[in-house]
Amino acid sequence: MLITELKAREAIASLVDGKKVFIINCEGCKEVHFPEKEAKELEKELAAEGRLTGSITTDYICNPENMQLRLKNHMSEIEAADAVLVLSCGVGVQTIAGYLEGKPVYAACDTYPLPGFQGVTPLEYECDQCGECWLNLTGGICPITACSKSLVNGQCGGSKNGMCEVDGDMECGWERIYRRLAQLGRLDLLKCPTQVRNFATDEEVSK
Repeated sequence: MLITELKAREAIASLVDGKKVFIINCEGCKEVHFPEKEAKELEKELAAEGRLTGSITTDYICNPENMQLRLKNHMSEIEAADAVLVLSCGVGVQTIAGYLEGKPVYAACDTYPLPGFQGVTPLEYECDQCGECWLNLTGGICPITACSKSLVNGQCGGSKNGMCEVDGDMECGWERIYRRLAQLGRLDLLKCPTQVRNFATDEEVSK
């Protein structure tokens, strides 16, 4: 099981300050806790400020066929937005970022593990449920799962021709992150001082 917990309002505000926003809520499979009350409050605030272009609430972002159809029905609202705010586990955020490669997609939640059965997704995206989601700094590509070494401060010196030195069949996660940020015009994110990662957050919630 897992918990999706809304990030601090200050963190969300810094992502979407002055921007038009489209929201995607994933209430999740039965194994996921979703912050429904907080999500509604956030949506109401953005609507009151005239910055909400639209929203979707679904139960399985990681269902490819269903999500593609849902997105097609809202493309005009998504195109009108400066950013897409996704309230889901890390799999959902990566799924949407993969569909909307030219649009900034932000994680509004952190994901924490709980003991018990884990939901199964048919997609290649993974979420390590590490409690301090890095996706907003890496263009919606998780460096924890996309990098064999789970590096959060850029690629190592071992990748060759864009491929991982640990797994020669695996594309270097940080090469992918660089290309995505370049596509979004956000290479400036790579110039930010390295953020110290708090690996204890998932352990605290899991107790």
